[in-house]
Amino acid sequence: MNISIRDYIKDNFKNSDEKEIRDSIESSLKENAEETLPGMGVFFEMVWQNSKEEERKNIIQYIKKGVNNN
Repeated sequence: MNISIRDYIKDNFKNSDEKEIRDSIESSLKENAEETLPGMGVFFEMVWQNSKEEERKNIIQYIKKGVNNN
């Protein structure tokens, strides 16, 4: 059986509104569960693919700042 995590995550949130998506993200971060990392990765992939170059530079700066603060 071949299950695509990307497709599963996208389908799971297809009809969600912004509040539902935000609540899911915040809940995942609060729980700090390893199981939520693939879904967060799918979200990040979508953000990255839909970002312009300047936005990507900002994302990288946020990541670098987060890595250096931990």
